[in-house]
Amino acid sequence: MRRMAFGRPGGLDQELTDVRSRAGRWYGVLTFTLVVAISYVDRVNMSVLITDDAFLDRFGLAGDRVAQGALMTVFLLGYGLAAFVLTPVYETLLGVRRGLLVSVAAWAVLTFVSPWIGSLFLLLAVRCLLGAAEGPLFSLKTMYVKNRFADAELGRPNAVSSMGVSLGTAVGMPLVTLLIVHSDWATSFHALGALNAVLGIPLVLLFIRPPGAGHRRSGRNRAQERTAGRGPDGGPIASAEHPRGPGILLSTLVRALRTPRLGWILLIEIATLAFLWGTASWLPSYLLQARHFSATQTGWLAALPFTVSLGSGLLGGLFIDRVPQRRLPLVLVVGSAGAGACAALAVSASSAAVAAAALILAGGFWGLQGPAIPTLVQRHAPADSVGSAYGVVNGVGNLVSAFMPTLMGTAIAMDGGHGFTAGLSLLVVTQLITLVSAVALLSGRRGPQAGAGRPLPGRGAAVRSAERTTSTAL
Repeated sequence: MRRMAFGRPGGLDQELTDVRSRAGRWYGVLTFTLVVAISYVDRVNMSVLITDDAFLDRFGLAGDRVAQGALMTVFLLGYGLAAFVLTPVYETLLGVRRGLLVSVAAWAVLTFVSPWIGSLFLLLAVRCLLGAAEGPLFSLKTMYVKNRFADAELGRPNAVSSMGVSLGTAVGMPLVTLLIVHSDWATSFHALGALNAVLGIPLVLLFIRPPGAGHRRSGRNRAQERTAGRGPDGGPIASAEHPRGPGILLSTLVRALRTPRLGWILLIEIATLAFLWGTASWLPSYLLQARHFSATQTGWLAALPFTVSLGSGLLGGLFIDRVPQRRLPLVLVVGSAGAGACAALAVSASSAAVAAAALILAGGFWGLQGPAIPTLVQRHAPADSVGSAYGVVNGVGNLVSAFMPTLMGTAIAMDGGHGFTAGLSLLVVTQLITLVSAVALLSGRRGPQAGAGRPLPGRGAAVRSAERTTSTAL
């Protein structure tokens, strides 16, 4: 054994490095899971706070369903704009680790100071800034997974890291409820701000690392990096033939906009996020005021759809890794059909228990769809603009779905304020959109295209070649 080890100089060290690299990349995935969970606790706290009379009285929101919905809408507007605009900057200049540190630190500060704000206008402004700080998160997650896993392995890390959505929502609602019941609404903000700083920042520092020298890359990936004009460290090659400064950002964004099937993927993202934000914003109020559950029951029941989606999301990731790429939208077809049917049952049910059970099942079917969207982007987008492509998808998706909480609030107000039937019916519509778009992807139909774009000045032959290979968008 000793002779074999010495017979291959550096061989044993290389094997140990590869093992550590494979383990380290999963530590990073788990870190993203927890960071995403923390961010979603920050997001859903408003859905619980709008059931608290002291909070509503403090900001003059009592009885105003539209304004209550706007608390989530302005957050998502900031989130969507930042995901679209800031992601190319993060991808090109900061990278995953530094970008995450900047974002998590901003979340901590903005959440902690929220109780000291003196007016509804300023609260809305801080919510918008918090959304902007969280905007690049999912693009950074998508970049991390793409850089460290082969195409045939993308489903599982996407599923595990996306479990943070369900985990954060499931933990966040009962956690904020407990903080309000046993303390007050201001304490909930301070506790969440401290959680961001104490848990999020150390996790990023410990486990999100740049790819080391021993990180093994396939010949195909190296060829893509050369073609796209990027070095092994993920940065641009210093060459006169490649754009620099703003030119790099513009070139990255143009390639992202040329992602094949981008139109259908965008529609699916919009519908999926609209279902999430509609449910997260209004489910506690629906259970408490329309179905007359107690405050404690409401906290746990509101968490159950997202708890179930933890397991269904993992199942979706396992399914994705075991089917050919062309069959990937099948998981979206099954998930949207099931979620839409269950949401329709909840709307029409006369029994509170049946309605609650149907919404829990709807959450499970919705969770099944989660890993499919980043995997679609990772498999279709140019290798050096995956983060920006997902930034476009996630940014536009959040910008459009941002109006779902306010739209549902308006529908609820028109339905008498406490009927909720019209508002929850909009959740069914979102799943019909996903179903149609997924069937279109399965059939190979082309979706609406953002446009081929004008040629960029100063691009080298390698960049032009990379763009020609990805110009068959949608």
